[in-house]
Amino acid sequence: MRAFSAAEVLRLLPSRPRVLALGEPTHGEDLLLEVRNELFQQLVEEGYRTIAIESDCLLALAVDDYVTSGKGSLDEVMANGFSHGLGASAANRELVRWMRAYNDGRPAPEQVRFAGIDGPLEISGPESPQEALTTLYAYLASRLDAELLPCPAGTIEGLLDDAGRWVDPAVMMNPARSVGQSAAAGRLRLLADDLVALLDAETPHLIAASSREEWERARLYGRAAVGLLRYHHWLADTSPGRMTRLLGVRDSMMADNLVALAGRGPVLVHAHNLHLKREKAVMGMWQGRMEWWGAGSLAHARLGTEYAFLATALGTIRHQGVDTPPTDTLEGMLYALPEDRFLVDSHALAALFGDAAPRRASRPGSATPHWIRPTCPGPTASCSSRTRRRGRRRKSWWSRGGASGRRGPGGGVRRCDPSPLSANRHPFLTYGDRNLSFREWIPTSSPPNRTWPAWSPRR
Repeated sequence: MRAFSAAEVLRLLPSRPRVLALGEPTHGEDLLLEVRNELFQQLVEEGYRTIAIESDCLLALAVDDYVTSGKGSLDEVMANGFSHGLGASAANRELVRWMRAYNDGRPAPEQVRFAGIDGPLEISGPESPQEALTTLYAYLASRLDAELLPCPAGTIEGLLDDAGRWVDPAVMMNPARSVGQSAAAGRLRLLADDLVALLDAETPHLIAASSREEWERARLYGRAAVGLLRYHHWLADTSPGRMTRLLGVRDSMMADNLVALAGRGPVLVHAHNLHLKREKAVMGMWQGRMEWWGAGSLAHARLGTEYAFLATALGTIRHQGVDTPPTDTLEGMLYALPEDRFLVDSHALAALFGDAAPRRASRPGSATPHWIRPTCPGPTASCSSRTRRRGRRRKSWWSRGGASGRRGPGGGVRRCDPSPLSANRHPFLTYGDRNLSFREWIPTSSPPNRTWPAWSPRR
């Protein structure tokens, strides 16, 4: 166990990474974000110059403008610069306020930038690709000869004339309502590909004619346009792999944005453990178990040792019905320690526990058995106890998008991603605060070796 500080985090790592990812085990708890703020502020002093979060990459541009130049107001960017309802968080507001104060009076190379890594989408559906496509087209058209462009002005708007269908929230549950595989959508995908290819081919001229900053923003709009059109395409799909592809497309957009940010300097990124871990993501949804490569695994494949991930674990969330963890679980052991916030080397935990086997116990007040297995976060998961009990209807972890809560078979579950202790090879940050926790809930109808790691508690 080590003290909670940026210096200790960096000592645990074999080398200083270009991308340092901090995962959280659940969304919506401001204390987690306050701890993130404290750690990230210390790491800025170590040379990191971009702070990225799990929010809309295009909306985040307004926040970046505010923290670097003071454009707009704090109230405006908190209201309009975040997705998933993250602008309502007091801790996120404090982060933006601190970044603006830190940057005030500093030259541009020394300023801390803000970014979102998520695509312009919610669980209820993605945005229309119109803003991304038309902004990219306008950037190219104002700097290149018209004969180089793949289509005349107005073509994109004409193909997007059925605006309502592009943002219809019903398509998430009803693929037939999606416009994503229409002839117009197919033409737009080709045009988006041509526009991005032209942007790359004319890079020297475009940077000279504008600036590297404007060129990088144009590339962001290009990534968003291509990703959104791909996401819309899979929304219209009716195959069993539809949801897996949608999850994969979203994380691929995150990874592309994260790698692009790393190209301009050291990055701190905060998102859910599920997105940032290095192994395959696993999540239970109404269709069953989903597996796909998350943003962290994709970024690590491209960046290698330049990417490092810290997972988090918690103690209790009493206001959400998650009480003290059992003493014979890893989370219970960490909870019993006197410190509120500390850093743990997962190598040491792996050596301490070995391959821990599950034990059988009875749910309090019931003869129904449940299963508890000690688990530990390494490169892939957050620390948790795994408890089988009947759950209630709960919102999903992507609940800020407005989707209704859903249950796995037999009841609601808390999301977690257990992995064997022997697989752990990275340090993780763990919080022993008495007011917060993270625990996986397994449906009562599931066998002992079946997990449903998709659902967050009702807020």
